[in-house]
Amino acid sequence: MTRDAIAIRTPRADWLAQVTEEIIEPDLPIVDPHHHLWDRLGGYLLDELLADTATGHNIVATVFVQCRHGYRVEGPEHLKPVGESEMAIAVAEDCDRRGGPTRAVAGIVSFADMTLGAAVDEVLQAQIAAAKGRFRGIRHITATDASFDTSLPPVAAGLMMTPAFREGVARLAPAGLSFDGWLYHPQIPEFTALARACPDTQMILDHVGGPLGIGAYRGRQDEVFAGWKAAMTELSGCPNVAVKLGGLVMDTIGCPWPEDAVPPTSKVMAEAFRPWVDTTIELFGPDRCMFESNFPVDKVACSYPVLWNAFKRLTEGASAAEKASLFHDTAQRVYRLEL
Repeated sequence: MTRDAIAIRTPRADWLAQVTEEIIEPDLPIVDPHHHLWDRLGGYLLDELLADTATGHNIVATVFVQCRHGYRVEGPEHLKPVGESEMAIAVAEDCDRRGGPTRAVAGIVSFADMTLGAAVDEVLQAQIAAAKGRFRGIRHITATDASFDTSLPPVAAGLMMTPAFREGVARLAPAGLSFDGWLYHPQIPEFTALARACPDTQMILDHVGGPLGIGAYRGRQDEVFAGWKAAMTELSGCPNVAVKLGGLVMDTIGCPWPEDAVPPTSKVMAEAFRPWVDTTIELFGPDRCMFESNFPVDKVACSYPVLWNAFKRLTEGASAAEKASLFHDTAQRVYRLEL
């Protein structure tokens, strides 16, 4: 039997251009706490990022997040990911030289192998030095599921439960760093156990916990939502955990929009996102939640201005203080950004 596989798509500018909208609340300050930089799938580097952030929303700063780009090609294997921070800080400094309203790459999140345990300290210090004051944390991808083929490098099941991995994560807090987790919703209980085992470490759950809609989960959204909500409810009891609200148009959730003739409007997107976003905010509170673009990954389904319009539609009834947390303050605090 053929298993589902994650689709690899390239954003299509002409397709996205079919939907344009007036910007909602254009003055609302936004920190985009999750985007990538790379030269694959059409390329997404500083020019492309600034073109998106200049489309009408008030993007005051961004955070670059690990995506296996720019690694060193020589030297010890465990130090090769330091090249990603070297690449990211070069982009940040280029942005500073250009000036403009957006401080791109105000924070950098890269990779260090948590299974190194206490020996990861060498990598952490090298990353901190390479990022020149902007290094904020580590993302070690643990997303895996036996029911579909993934485009990610192979990940061992139960990785977050191993003593070595936990020992590595425990080294982050003494270095003043946080941990980003990219996983799928059946793995949220493992992330909860990790957060409890490392209570001093600031933990960030990416993409509302990666709800699945392919493989064994295709056509079972009600069941998936119930299981996801139960796991998120348990996780919300960990005060060291914050959650990113986004990543809900990826192929893993079974999003159909990239196959449509016309992209979705922000109204359509907001209603699709609402169950996941509203539930997460209710459980964690605005001061532990932050909207994210996840660009250019999510650009295969929507443009940057339409995506942030969708997020703003989701907060139409929120107070000014709640909006400030969700769009700016939580990200600034969690990633210790100097703005």
